[in-house]
Amino acid sequence: MSRITLVPTPIGNLEDITLRALRILREADLIAAEDTRTSGNLLRHFEISTPLTALHAHNEHRRIPALLLEVKEKGLKLAVVSDAGTPGVSDPGFLIVREALRLEIPVEVLPGPVAFVPALVGSGLPCDSFVFEGFLPQKKGRQTRLKLLATEVRTIILYESPHRLVKALEEMATFWGAERPACVCRELTKMHEEFRRGTLTELATHYAQTTVKGEIVIVVGGA
Repeated sequence: MSRITLVPTPIGNLEDITLRALRILREADLIAAEDTRTSGNLLRHFEISTPLTALHAHNEHRRIPALLLEVKEKGLKLAVVSDAGTPGVSDPGFLIVREALRLEIPVEVLPGPVAFVPALVGSGLPCDSFVFEGFLPQKKGRQTRLKLLATEVRTIILYESPHRLVKALEEMATFWGAERPACVCRELTKMHEEFRRGTLTELATHYAQTTVKGEIVIVVGGA
């Protein structure tokens, strides 16, 4: 019977993959991966030989109709993975789920790694109510979004790249207030994991004097 399963993969530490995720990846007829090289390394580590096909932001609109037609006609079990974490959360995944549901193909989503949850809980900021923004717009609409979030009372979670970190912190300090408490979470679950807490200004000053590498989550206290 046809089935689409979204499978979260580790954001760093390979021990974070679940036994169920490994079973689904082994049993699948095909794995749709954001980057077949990255996912290929993961599969080789766990000695999984399921075939891979590329499904990413640059080809998903074109690729999904034919892929799902094949899944439905042949009764395939398709696993969907991103480079790290849960597909659909700031990664490809939403479009294939929407189209699969339209075609009445069953969709299953496994629980598993996602970067913003450990960042939020480890930040020391309130986590009973929060808003996840993913990546802010890079150009058009960026200031509009920053101004809109200035009055958000819930804890705010964002993703950012290393080379834009200082600029992002400085912009947040300008629009949200220099003394707003925040936490920069870097390289979660990896050897050089870091939680650095302080005001937006203190964090911007620190990282302006530091070489920044790795995946980054920024958690900021609400207004």
